[in-house]
Amino acid sequence: MPGENLSRDEARERAALLSVEGYEVSLDLRSAVGGTDAGPRTFRSVTTIRFRSAEPGATTFADLIAPSVTAVSLNGRDLDPGAVFDGSRILLEDLAEDNELVVDAQCAYSRTGEGMHRFVDPEDGEVYLYTQYEPADSRRVFANFEQPDLKAPFRFEVRAPEGWVVWSNGVGELADGVWKFAETKPISTYITAFVAGPYHYVTDSYERVLDDGTRLEIPLGAMCRKGLARHFDSDDVFLVTKQGLDFFHDNFDYPYPFGKYDQAFVPEYNLGAMENPGLVTFREEFIFRGRVTRASYERRANVILHEMAHMWFGDLVTMVWWDDLWLKESFADFMGTFSMVEATRFTNGWITFANNRKSWAYRADQLPSTHPITADIRDLEDAKLNFDGITYAKGASVLKQLVAYVGRDAFLEGARRYFKRHAYGNTQLGDLLSVLEETSGRDMATWSRSWLQTAGVNSLTPQVILSAEGRVTELAILQEAAESHPELRPHRVAVGLYRRSPEGAVERYARAEVDVEGPRTVVGELVGTEAPDLVLVNDDDLTYCKIRFDEGSLAALRDGLGDITDPLARALCWSALWNLTRDALMPARDFIDLVLRFAGRETDIGVLQMLHAWANSALTHYAAPEWREEGGRLLAEGALRELRLTEPGSQHQLTWARFFAAVASGEADLQLLQGLLEGTAKIDGLEVDQELRWAFLEPLAAHGVADEGVIAAELARDDTASGKRHQVRCLAARPSAAVKAQAWASVVESDSLSNALVEATIAGFAQSSHRELTAPYASKYFEVIERVWGERSIQIGMDVVRGLFPSLQDPRGTLEAADAWLAAHGAAAPALRRLVLEARDDLARALRGQACDDAGAFGE
Repeated sequence: MPGENLSRDEARERAALLSVEGYEVSLDLRSAVGGTDAGPRTFRSVTTIRFRSAEPGATTFADLIAPSVTAVSLNGRDLDPGAVFDGSRILLEDLAEDNELVVDAQCAYSRTGEGMHRFVDPEDGEVYLYTQYEPADSRRVFANFEQPDLKAPFRFEVRAPEGWVVWSNGVGELADGVWKFAETKPISTYITAFVAGPYHYVTDSYERVLDDGTRLEIPLGAMCRKGLARHFDSDDVFLVTKQGLDFFHDNFDYPYPFGKYDQAFVPEYNLGAMENPGLVTFREEFIFRGRVTRASYERRANVILHEMAHMWFGDLVTMVWWDDLWLKESFADFMGTFSMVEATRFTNGWITFANNRKSWAYRADQLPSTHPITADIRDLEDAKLNFDGITYAKGASVLKQLVAYVGRDAFLEGARRYFKRHAYGNTQLGDLLSVLEETSGRDMATWSRSWLQTAGVNSLTPQVILSAEGRVTELAILQEAAESHPELRPHRVAVGLYRRSPEGAVERYARAEVDVEGPRTVVGELVGTEAPDLVLVNDDDLTYCKIRFDEGSLAALRDGLGDITDPLARALCWSALWNLTRDALMPARDFIDLVLRFAGRETDIGVLQMLHAWANSALTHYAAPEWREEGGRLLAEGALRELRLTEPGSQHQLTWARFFAAVASGEADLQLLQGLLEGTAKIDGLEVDQELRWAFLEPLAAHGVADEGVIAAELARDDTASGKRHQVRCLAARPSAAVKAQAWASVVESDSLSNALVEATIAGFAQSSHRELTAPYASKYFEVIERVWGERSIQIGMDVVRGLFPSLQDPRGTLEAADAWLAAHGAAAPALRRLVLEARDDLARALRGQACDDAGAFGE
């Protein structure tokens, strides 16, 4: 039988054959504590599945990934586990019309964040468990039919160590040593969940009178490890939660359907969060151990609301198969920002969306693996890789445009009808389009073909013709597409004209909205206006496109980008300039110069943090190798200058401090970092808390200033789970061939590290200042990746293949090695080939950028 990688065709066949009436799952998690970890640590999992078959006598299979199966029975008939279980599937022959399957198995605890993850807190020795399944890892915890369109109600019961609390999707009660949970509504297997252990748990409640006069009461809970309890600002989590529940009830006209609403912040989590109904899980890094900026709180609020939107888009109504993953992720990404802007204190969320989320989409949409928003997902490995910038951020961008196209009221009314029509069911693209056509009267099929069913991003460039008197005689928008994806799309855009005021500010003085169609569109409304200094196409960020500039606008930005008063317009200009840099149309040193001259005036903290990340990336990947040292010195000088000039104690000061640490490399810079750590140096207003100490220590380790003893002393000061991750990263960052060999071996040749420590080791290993030290591993990478992909879980495989790709080595040599590997491994797993192809494309882009930078001039 095939292995773990369920195909779409197999899922369709099984869905046509089966309907599932219900699950009863009993887990014994008492084995989570005590004993040793000499071999795989397991727990008992007993599952009873009641299901119907449309064809009595037919054959199918159930899914289970487990070290061993003790017993299997089908309709009272005992089956030989050795004959029917192959490690990932249970063969079920001669089905009746009504069936009962019972599977008694020993399932394994996970250290990769997939399935039932087990974490031992180094601070106090406590054990914590949680599950993470999407897209298909519930089969690591109990036997099931692992596909989203075989929904069913679930009854769970759990035996746990004494003193533990267990949570699941429904309300639980402890009786006679067993936690029993209320039966769920019909849901998909991948959103069932458990959290268990001595978690710190805080409660609240949400109440609302519905339109029919009934009262809705939702018990709220939030939890984290005991070691993080002193940092847990649960009041703010509950505030955003209640604001979100108000917003979605105001707009969706469908009461929250899953009873309670718990939110668990868990350790070593691979994702940002997961929308398990009634028990949402988050990475515990959203509990801030030190001082962070407003952008961090905004990000957390956005994720809370993103997951809440999933209760309707994804949990109540679920896609049939992963082809339509966008039906939940694009909507949740859009609704997360939409609700945050309208219901919380983070009213500038669309600036973050334009500057941060869309940059993720632009990158993904220019990779050779780009795909339509409605993707072709052949199997589960495809599905795992499609949780990407297209499915999330491009999809959300297109939905933002859709709201402008059909109108807010029609969009929300369409959502309301969609929920009521398909509650607890599964849908495809056409189901959503049909309700939007009903509510808007628009032709959604044409819109869908242009925006959902084609790949690639268009570029929009202004073309301005002026009269002798200095007025606009014609302003046109030129639309272009890449040769690989030549689709020109309809765009509803705003065009803004900006000029410098007598006081020196660059402000908009004219604006027109226009529907861009085809390669050239004239904006008639702006004829006769005074000549602009800057033309901003896609002003207000109405569409999804790459913004380009005419020569006059580029000159205006070089002279006065920081003088643009509108923060969204300024963010859009920064994003466009970064796209020019990535596209080898602007030298990296020119982008870095703009950051050095204007980033200090940026008021939006999220934009400033993105500028720092982009500047560092420009230096590392796109700057000519001969200029890198000088560029690094300039960035460090500029960061230190802004650090000293910025308001003491402000979030901007904190951001510049982190950036200074990221780019520091000179002796004086490292001495300052060391002094700030030791207390012998001080910058007025800068509080060096524990998280900032680790940020300062990593560059000291990477440049050989801090040795193993210094790192060990810091861990003794912060002997926590977070401290351990930082310590592992710093150890791997040291400039030593022996260190690099040990780090490589611990990730590639061993599976003893947890997912979080694999991530930390790779981050420390791949230092941009260690190109010579890591050069020997370029060839080794291509020798081992297929073996690693076959032996490790897909999450760890992805981390290794992405994180260890030799992107910092000789670009041409690495491109040749990547091409040779791809040519010689045509039969390798498609998902693995995709990862290598994407990394190869990033490197080719970097090489083009370096050539542009070496030329040292703008080229448009």
